[in-house]
Amino acid sequence: MKIQLEQVLPKEIEERSFQIITQKLNEMGWTPDEPCASIVKRVIHTTADFDYVKNLIFSKDVLERALDAIRNRASIVTDTQMAMAGINKQALKQLGIEAYNFMGDDDVAQKAKQNGTTRAAACMEKAAGLEGPVIFAIGNAPTALVRIYELVQERELAPALVIGTPVGFVNVEQSKELICSLKVPYIIAKGQKGGSNVAAAVVNALLYQLYKR
Repeated sequence: MKIQLEQVLPKEIEERSFQIITQKLNEMGWTPDEPCASIVKRVIHTTADFDYVKNLIFSKDVLERALDAIRNRASIVTDTQMAMAGINKQALKQLGIEAYNFMGDDDVAQKAKQNGTTRAAACMEKAAGLEGPVIFAIGNAPTALVRIYELVQERELAPALVIGTPVGFVNVEQSKELICSLKVPYIIAKGQKGGSNVAAAVVNALLYQLYKR
């Protein structure tokens, strides 16, 4: 069997991919709701899953508020090294943004053991001590979202943005619903779908609004 491959230069692959995504969305009758359409398309580009058209939900004025936080050099905190690895480092550097993942820190491990919690939850407690605005990119651990919710309720934390995209079956949907009940900016992948790659894709979509490539 002869398979005909499309000839595309490496630098053109992303551009061509977004053209295909846009065409597919048009065929589905989807009307882009700018400016958050760029986030939806970036997540679809990362996952090849068009369910995110209906799965991604956004709090009011979230893009404007998130970009203001980035302009003010918000810190970005992830719950996994995978999400951390997926964030564009050149964009972070150009925009003067620091990204953190505390999962491997000894003090986090000790606190989690002492309190009988997960490391992800302990990471959120450590992140609460960061100065300035903080963007949380949570792609794996529902316990991280739950702890963020508790810290906000306790007035120990005021997130600039919560990106909540944990994937799975246990407490995943419930933890996302908790964040949606808060009066904080959020971008949530409702339901069971998500992942660290999705969290990183959302961060990148935001950074690319300001990053000059």
